Amino acid sequence: MDPRQDRFEIAFFDVETTFPNPPGQRIAILEFGAILVCPKTLEVLQPYSTLVRPADPSLISSLPERSNGITPDAIASAPPFADIADTVFDILHGRIWAGHNILEFDCARIREAFAEIGQPAPEPKGTIDSLALLTQRFGRRAGDMKFWHCGFILYIYDIHLPLDADMLTSVQLASLATYFGLGQQTHRSLDDVRMNLEVLKYCATVLFLESGLPDIFTVNRWEMCSAASVSEGSSGYARFMEPDELYCSRLKIRYGISTRFVDQAGRPRLSFVVDASQSLCTVLDACEVVAKKLFEDSRSNSEWNPVVTRQSGNDPAARLRIPTVEFGDVDQYATEMYRKEPSGDIQKLEFVRFDVAKLDSLLKPGTFVDAFLSLDPYDYEQSAGIRLVAKKLIIHSE
Repeated sequence: MDPRQDRFEIAFFDVETTFPNPPGQRIAILEFGAILVCPKTLEVLQPYSTLVRPADPSLISSLPERSNGITPDAIASAPPFADIADTVFDILHGRIWAGHNILEFDCARIREAFAEIGQPAPEPKGTIDSLALLTQRFGRRAGDMKFWHCGFILYIYDIHLPLDADMLTSVQLASLATYFGLGQQTHRSLDDVRMNLEVLKYCATVLFLESGLPDIFTVNRWEMCSAASVSEGSSGYARFMEPDELYCSRLKIRYGISTRFVDQAGRPRLSFVVDASQSLCTVLDACEVVAKKLFEDSRSNSEWNPVVTRQSGNDPAARLRIPTVEFGDVDQYATEMYRKEPSGDIQKLEFVRFDVAKLDSLLKPGTFVDAFLSLDPYDYEQSAGIRLVAKKLIIHSE
């Protein structure tokens, strides 16, 4: 393709990789799959997939047998990444990248693979990560979008392993595919990419119908919350509304928005600290017992960070994360945010741009929030624990 032409297509892609076993071991790409999609017609213009042989032979010999056809013999005869690097670069560079959890996983694997062979990595024109988009906009209607509740073990790829981020997101995509009757996820790159595109089409259709006839196709979520028998005056009440969603009422903000850390895209990792009530501590401590046991069984050498901070002389506290997602060239909050007036009226807050100062003015110390949280396990860069990610916040105006 002539590099001077406008690369208007969206590149949906996915990688299948080795498992870091033991934890901390380098992750190698085993398969790369991509399709170029016309953004106007959603026509698939060019599919591509290939198995990839890791440079380290020990990663091949230690590969477990999988039911999806990615076997040690198949990988041993595959080309190394250096042989396909130019093709991968041509597919990805200068295009919009799209996929499920690509910001946290697939993009990093691509950049690592190019760094390993000493070549510059492709750069996207923009990114669309369907993980945050579908979790935020489609929520729990398809069942357990997270499949994480007090550290359950899943049997994935016919292997008994603790949950990790890539497995979790694969289950999320499979959950939506099952919901729409699209069949089973094969855990092969090209098949998963095609499934991701089909899931997005179905979700977009449902959301279009709901936006056109909201009184018919949607349910008032705040009526659902009222039915959960949570009293207005109970501060710090915590319970699981769904297996993947923890509801906490009237959490008092101790420290406002922090932008101390940044993600792989250079965006600040937004978070704030709330007082952890006895009810919230009880729930989180119970979850942490199970999660930490799984962590210890995995023999990871990372340092475990307690989800509840307890310091001498201070009441317990917990940090809530506000994730961000990129839509084209615009960063937006993945957390739904609402303002609750003293009268009880609730209005959704709209942010036309990424505005940390405005967010900080809303989440000031002493403000009360109702929070809908997901519990996300992590083990990254020698640090492990459970993140409390805000899926929805109701900010009290008092």
